[in-house]
Amino acid sequence: MGGSIAGCAAALAAHRGGVGEIVVYERAVDRPTDRGVGLVMHNSRHGELSSQGYLGTDTPWVQLTRRRWYVRDGLSSLGREVAVTPFPFRTYTWGPLWHELRRRVPDSAQFRPGTTVTGIDITPEGAELTAGSEGRAEHFDLVIGADGYRSVVRRAVCPDLRPEYAGYLAWRGAFPADRLTDPAAWADEDCVFAVFPGGQLTAFRIPDGAGGHRVNWVLFTTPPTRLDLALNDPTSLPPGTVTEALHTHLTEIADTHLPPYWGELVGLTAPDELFIQPLYDFTAPQYTTDRLLLMGDAATVARPHTGAGTVKALQDATALESALTTHPGSLADALRTYDADRSAAGRTMVDLGRSLGQALVQEAPDWGAMDQSALDTWCQQADGGGALGGLKLPRTVSERRAQSETP
Repeated sequence: MGGSIAGCAAALAAHRGGVGEIVVYERAVDRPTDRGVGLVMHNSRHGELSSQGYLGTDTPWVQLTRRRWYVRDGLSSLGREVAVTPFPFRTYTWGPLWHELRRRVPDSAQFRPGTTVTGIDITPEGAELTAGSEGRAEHFDLVIGADGYRSVVRRAVCPDLRPEYAGYLAWRGAFPADRLTDPAAWADEDCVFAVFPGGQLTAFRIPDGAGGHRVNWVLFTTPPTRLDLALNDPTSLPPGTVTEALHTHLTEIADTHLPPYWGELVGLTAPDELFIQPLYDFTAPQYTTDRLLLMGDAATVARPHTGAGTVKALQDATALESALTTHPGSLADALRTYDADRSAAGRTMVDLGRSLGQALVQEAPDWGAMDQSALDTWCQQADGGGALGGLKLPRTVSERRAQSETP
């Protein structure tokens, strides 16, 4: 269930794991493949996923090498540079990356767009789905929930699990890079962190699909208490729906807290390029039960500070392939292996996201008092486990298979 990046990866993993018949249910009629949303991927994680055949080299990307930390100082347009730290990440645009993964799924997999699953029932032989406007029931040996953070499958696996609101928002935008008034002031390989009390702007370039770049930015800050926003359980506001009052509040934040160059960058974003994402996080205590399995955002959502959402979904797929090939005669054993592998990884990433959220936004230090040495120490403490960008895969699929065949 789900035809996004996680769903395509699940279908590919199932095929490689020996599954004979694969059906992919997708709620959307047309997958919005032209999404301009940017994402990052650590160089090492990309190398691992490429070596296992889940990524290639055809999709356009931008190489980042360093992260520049700025604070507003009233003197420089860019702000005072507090420190420079390594940042070996690639950036992608969502749509082209989805296209690449979709092309890897074999034609034998059936995709059913515009189909909503309304019910899941466990039977002695597997699972029965009720789907479509006619409520047709179909029987399957295994149902994989790759249907996002509002997953129907997760409600069946963990009915009492509720995502927890983090208490702050992510304002997001993306626009053509040629809109920048002084693009030479900001190098292509730089990821920018403009930090201020109670918030932080991240900005980097992503491919535009036509040989150029777009600017992708995220601003983390607490919500405005005086505006009409459900503070206990806020919902996302997609592009074009951000109210004038909220837009005015964003402008105030940019003008007051950000260095002029980066405040102007936020202001260059058109209303139909701006959206708001309240931050939630959760992880399922178990990734499998009976004949149901969770992966991607259906299983775990960590705050975007981790830079590992897409990586985590693709790693889930590699673990599923490994579990199926390691236990070809026992689906129950394969599910237990997958659950043990990925549920622990989910807990680690949620913990990291919460830790980084506190360190960057909720309990941020006095950035103005920082220098290179202090920032290096802060980074080591904030990500002491080295999980930024995603955990290293413990073993490749082939290595896992070889280990299982060793007496």
